[in-house]
Amino acid sequence: MSDDAPGQVLPVGFVFRPYRGDEDHGPMAAVRLGCAERDRTDAHSVVEGLPTAAEIAESSAELEEPSKNQILVVHDGSVVGYSTIRWRQERDDTWLYLHRGYLLPEHRRQGIGSAMLSWAEERVRQLVKQHGTARTAVLGANAAASAQDATALLLAAGYRRVFSLVELKLGDLQQLPEPGSELPAGIRTGPIGTSHYRAAWRTVVDSYADTGFTQKWAFQDFVHTADPACWRAAWNGQDMVGVALCSIRRHHHTVGEVEELSVRTDQRRLGIGRVLLLDGLRSLREQGATTARLFTGTANPHRSYDLYESVGFRRQNEYVRYRKPLA
Repeated sequence: MSDDAPGQVLPVGFVFRPYRGDEDHGPMAAVRLGCAERDRTDAHSVVEGLPTAAEIAESSAELEEPSKNQILVVHDGSVVGYSTIRWRQERDDTWLYLHRGYLLPEHRRQGIGSAMLSWAEERVRQLVKQHGTARTAVLGANAAASAQDATALLLAAGYRRVFSLVELKLGDLQQLPEPGSELPAGIRTGPIGTSHYRAAWRTVVDSYADTGFTQKWAFQDFVHTADPACWRAAWNGQDMVGVALCSIRRHHHTVGEVEELSVRTDQRRLGIGRVLLLDGLRSLREQGATTARLFTGTANPHRSYDLYESVGFRRQNEYVRYRKPLA
């Protein structure tokens, strides 16, 4: 046990130490690679794939105080696991403190995972006190349905499943079907320019109005991450009624992602979503993508699975979101 993780007892020969920056990105990526077979990780998943050292560097840089909110497990001088904490405010004002740990399979079932979990929970309690968010704070953790060890650990620690996401894959963008129906009279589609950003953002935000466990999404954050090359929208006159926000994965240039497909409530079941989706997928193909991914909630009330499967998407994996009261 190191001085940086008081109270978190590790087996003899294992220690916690804080994240140190660039020197750790390669070893952390190696941990993820070492977990892949046991946890049946989908390398190109857009929910939780297999990151490179460069991707881990980027995600670490986005953390607040990464040396305090990211900790590594070291054995005989080698990194064998790590945990990360991040947080966000949701639409209902819940503050979600999300932790995620990875440990090489050969070191599991020795109490190390439990010690990592205890470190994360204690650190979250410190953060909640600093942030003054105790009234609405909850602990959160994620695990793929295929990650049986992480799932068992979380359930044993009192976490409960609150919802899940399913990821779908379209294996060949050369085999897209035709739209199959005409758009309703007065509806037109086209690319999204900067002058359309606020309307596009509002269309997506409004589509989540009645959806639980969703993050607040400020317009400035939408603009900051905008990548409109493969974005498409539908209008009725001057009113935007739907969007398909698609993009090429930055570190996997042959993989496209349908990040959002949203149609205004009063314009659904008219074929607009299918036309937008196919327009976006064709745009991904033109930008060099050969396959596409998307994810959606398993409790989706709009039967969007039928739409996605009708154009060739097939289920890949399920990703479960767990929560636990802070007390």
